[in-house]
Amino acid sequence: MNEKENKMNGKLYVISTPIGNPDDITLRAMNLLKLSDAVVCEEIKEGAKLMRHLNLDKELIEYNEHSDHMDILDIVLAMADGKKYALISDCGTPLLADPGLDLVRNCISQNIEVEVAPGASSVLTALVRSGFETKEFTFAGFLGRSDSERKNKLKKLSKENRTIILLETPYRLRVFLESAKDVLANRRAYIGFNLTHAYEWHSYGTFAELFQKYKDKNIKAEFVVVFEGSSFDFSKEKSFDREQSNNFRHSGNYRPRYGSSSGENRRGGR
Repeated sequence: MNEKENKMNGKLYVISTPIGNPDDITLRAMNLLKLSDAVVCEEIKEGAKLMRHLNLDKELIEYNEHSDHMDILDIVLAMADGKKYALISDCGTPLLADPGLDLVRNCISQNIEVEVAPGASSVLTALVRSGFETKEFTFAGFLGRSDSERKNKLKKLSKENRTIILLETPYRLRVFLESAKDVLANRRAYIGFNLTHAYEWHSYGTFAELFQKYKDKNIKAEFVVVFEGSSFDFSKEKSFDREQSNNFRHSGNYRPRYGSSSGENRRGGR
C-alpha cells in the first residue's frame, strides 16, 4: 500500500480515559473523541457513561475478550474505508491488561494510522504513590484465579530485582494477600485503593502484615499492588522519621533551600 492510499484510510485513536476521577480526561482525548465516527469500548454501559459525561453522542461498538476475528475485521474494514474510530477501555490506558492488542496489530499490518493519546494509568499512578524504586519496574498484570496459579507466578516474581506492579480484581484481595503472605511474607508492599477517587486510601507493610490487616475485612474496592524487588537494599534507604526531622529542623543547622520564613526566594528572587 503506497503513501497516497494510506492517506485515504481512516484512523484509530487509542485514548486513555479516567481511572476514577472524571476530571482526569485530557483536552486531547476529548477532541479526538469528538472527531471519531464511532467509539470502540469494552462494555457499552461504561462507554455510554463516559459519552454522557462528555456530552457526546457517538456510535458505540463493543469489543472485548469475547470478540472474534470477524469483529476486528469489521472495524478494520470500516477504517480502511475512511472511518475514524476511537478505542477506549473501561478505564485507564487501553491494552494494559485490557483487550485491544489484536485490533492495534491489525491496523498496523493494514497500514492504518494509529494515534495514541496518553493519559491516566492505574499502573503508573500506583508506582509513583508507592514510594518504591521507579528507575526500573515490571508490570506483571493479573496473577490468575487459582491459588496455585497465584503462588507459581509470585514465586517467579520473587526473584525479580525490579519493582513489581500487579493488578487484581476487587473481590480477590484476601485470597491474593494469603498467597502473597505464603510466598513473600517479609517483602514490603503498597496497596492503592480506589486511586484518584476522593475516597482513595493507601496501605503499606510486608505482605504478612497486610494479610493480618485485611484477612477479616470485606473490602470491595479497586486496588493496585506494588512491591519491592528482591535486590532492594534497605541500608541505603534515605528517609527520616518524624522525630529526626523535627530535631533537625529546630537544631539551628537547618536552612531552607528554596525560600525562608520571611518569604525570600533563595533561587534568585528578592
